Amino acid sequence: MRQLQELISFLETQPDPQIVMDADYRIVAANAAYRRHYGQGEVVGKTCYAVSHGYDKPCDQCGESCPLAASRASGEPARVLHLHHTPHGEEHVDVLLTPVRDARGRITHFVERMQVVREASSLPAQRGLVGKSPAFNRMLELIRRVAPSNTTALLLGESGTGKELVAQAIHEHSPRRDGPFVVVECSGLTETLFESELFGYEKGAFTGANQRKIGLVEAAAGGTLFLDEVGDIPLSLQVKLLRLLETGTFRRVGGVETLRADFRLVAATHRELKAMVERGAFRTDLYYRLSVFPIGLPPLRERREDILLLAETLAARLAPERKPTLSAGFRERLLAHDFPGNVRELRNIMERALLMADGDTLLPEHLPPEVGAQPPAPVVEEIVPLATAELRYLQWALAHHDGDRKSLARKLGISERTLYRKLAG
Repeated sequence: MRQLQELISFLETQPDPQIVMDADYRIVAANAAYRRHYGQGEVVGKTCYAVSHGYDKPCDQCGESCPLAASRASGEPARVLHLHHTPHGEEHVDVLLTPVRDARGRITHFVERMQVVREASSLPAQRGLVGKSPAFNRMLELIRRVAPSNTTALLLGESGTGKELVAQAIHEHSPRRDGPFVVVECSGLTETLFESELFGYEKGAFTGANQRKIGLVEAAAGGTLFLDEVGDIPLSLQVKLLRLLETGTFRRVGGVETLRADFRLVAATHRELKAMVERGAFRTDLYYRLSVFPIGLPPLRERREDILLLAETLAARLAPERKPTLSAGFRERLLAHDFPGNVRELRNIMERALLMADGDTLLPEHLPPEVGAQPPAPVVEEIVPLATAELRYLQWALAHHDGDRKSLARKLGISERTLYRKLAG
């Protein structure tokens, strides 16, 4: 008991919200930072899953990872990324749970530390990453793990999934956040252009080199170098990039001085690099240099529950002075579309709709004809698999529901996490 009291007193001094729980998920104590941020009244005696999620059973029984269950099984700390219900609305929260042992080494309690994730929002936001689907949250958890380090990150995903935005998020939440974020578009670079763009050149190095030019590697000193579409670099140029990464040094074109590079590398590609390695189109050694920490960016069709959230976000960003709203029919049509161009396509669709709308309400007729031409309906005329019929109904219900997903899940008689999972297909 004395050990527990000392622990509680210590947590009161910590800046992050923290709680102490027993092995049955009951909250024993909450520190001042938790009480300030969450302001949920008396939480002692309640279960963590009831307070944070509104669940009536542990997270792992509601389709979500449970750090306490994981820590109890392994005896080690467990870290997860959750969506918590707070007085500020839904928030992405990085949860670290640590077991507390008594003098005989037995686990008696657990300390849960919560950090609000600032690089992403589950509500429409003017900047940064936006999403709340399980696929988005898995990606966000990886971003949170790699950002504080200097480790090379490799972003893998289809065109239009937001790779540059993710690279910026990694940079902005890294120790190099105060340094530059330099983008190198690798597509279409010839050998001469690749070297001069990346490494710079000295005056007189070639015809037209009338003065020294600083390359992008040098410009990224102290910051992050983002190599976009690194899979498009020709095989003959890959060795030059490999040499830069292996030695950490380079020379300007036409120069003799060896310069030291000082950047954190984030690379991205829409190509299957493993398959390219197997057929000899991409160097094996360069692949392993780049793929230290791969992060998969999900296509929009795998995060369908984010479509309307992203549409509202894009509308607000594109026309902040108008405060546009999306009609039920407009929402239906968006949810019925597959978005082969991903978030980039959605942005184009929203920009066009805003131009087509004379008022501040976006209507189905403001969409291109090919977008959701056959909206899902709650009743189907053909025989389809039960899972397909259920997904169509849920998409229809979401488009016609004016409240939040939590209240829709309550009306449907399922948990909010189950609703997310079913919408993800």
